[in-house]
Amino acid sequence: MREQLLRIAEDDDRVVAGAVVGSLAVDGGGDRYSDLDLAFAVADDVAVAHVLEDWSQTLADELDAVRLADLERGPTVYRVFLLPGGLQFDLSLTSAREFRPAGPRFRLLFGRTAAGELDASGPAGGIFIATPAVAEDLFGWGVIYALHARACIERGRVWQAEHYVGAVRDHALSLASLQEGVVAVQARGYDDLSQETLSRFEVSHVGSLEPAALRGALAASVGGLMDAGTAASVAHSEIVAQRLGELRG
Repeated sequence: MREQLLRIAEDDDRVVAGAVVGSLAVDGGGDRYSDLDLAFAVADDVAVAHVLEDWSQTLADELDAVRLADLERGPTVYRVFLLPGGLQFDLSLTSAREFRPAGPRFRLLFGRTAAGELDASGPAGGIFIATPAVAEDLFGWGVIYALHARACIERGRVWQAEHYVGAVRDHALSLASLQEGVVAVQARGYDDLSQETLSRFEVSHVGSLEPAALRGALAASVGGLMDAGTAASVAHSEIVAQRLGELRG
């Protein structure tokens, strides 16, 4: 899959450099649950947003990719996709003049990075990624957290897994809150949801840090998220549900 994505980059004259980032950038790093993270530099005379939209269409047409969420950090825009087989692909685009490693897990594949060191003087990151109370964003980030939860369970990182399972449940409940017309932020409307909705989440709480308990809570949370996505008519929710079938048990 990585080689196919790199061929798409090579065929795009607007892309002048590329790198693999994250765990797969380190020799011996990554496992079958790792995301695929690729970063590209866009020529300075080209709008990054235009390239991002063109790539999104190409990935949908050629790889059946489903867009999950966007994130902007400094000069870089990230777009997260779900590929067939449940593979998460993180695409990041940056203008060439700003393209440089953001950390040690960065391996240049072609082109070159910008001169100078990364400016690390910005504000410290938050504990959570802010998610707008918009159906598509709540659903997309919920899916991302579900994939992270599964990876953490299989890697034995049980406390981190518990955190992500809770994040999936919260995004699902917030999405359900939007649908039922109750407050969808800071859990304020959860208790006002219909009993039918709340019953879907009765076994979504993590009762212990045993892998079986974590998997059961994750399955219930993912099921609730998929139901909420379908009810909200989120684009591609049925395709996503199929690709997350393994997580639902």
